[in-house]
Amino acid sequence: MSTSHRKKKKKTSRASPWNKRNPKSAQRSKRLTPAQKATARRRAKKAGRPYPNLVDNMHVAAKSSKSKSKSRS
Repeated sequence: MSTSHRKKKKKTSRASPWNKRNPKSAQRSKRLTPAQKATARRRAKKAGRPYPNLVDNMHVAAKSSKSKSKSRS
């Protein structure tokens, strides 16, 4: 008797980053600064990963862009 007990995935309103297309504008994509890279590495290490993944990098980039937009206004 082999019944599959798969958990149903929650449907989220947002698509996963790896399922989205790249931004068309070259201005939207920027390289991380050395300080941002270090922050992403710390975040990955805290989560038990040997190096940062896409989600770590996106979190750091979004965090810095929010702080820049706040300081401009």
